[in-house]
Amino acid sequence: MSANENRYETAVARYFDAWNADGAEALAKAVAAAWTADGGYTDPLADVRGHEGIAAVIAAAHEQFPGFVFRPAGPVDGHHGTARFGWELVNTTDGSAPVAGFDVITLTEDDRIRSVFGFLDRVPAAE
Repeated sequence: MSANENRYETAVARYFDAWNADGAEALAKAVAAAWTADGGYTDPLADVRGHEGIAAVIAAAHEQFPGFVFRPAGPVDGHHGTARFGWELVNTTDGSAPVAGFDVITLTEDDRIRSVFGFLDRVPAAE
């Protein structure tokens, strides 16, 4: 893996660290490590900017899906400060993954996330 490819892998690893952080303090630290102060997160359900907004979206996902973790689904592909990757939301008890998607991130020169554009490929049926 080249240093340039490692740039994207490292940024995405920090992204998953934030999504899987346990507790408000750990979440705040992980979001600050991954995103710029004015960074954004946009998907079909959210459009927020800044660390507090991003942490709130992640905390809401934890509340909706307790006992689940986010994991990568496939390789990270990146160039010119932009990367794409798939992910799944996995139940730690039975291994099921009812939610899956695909995200595109843009990075700053210091390899922090400037923006995330998320797409949901699989979601649970409404009850």
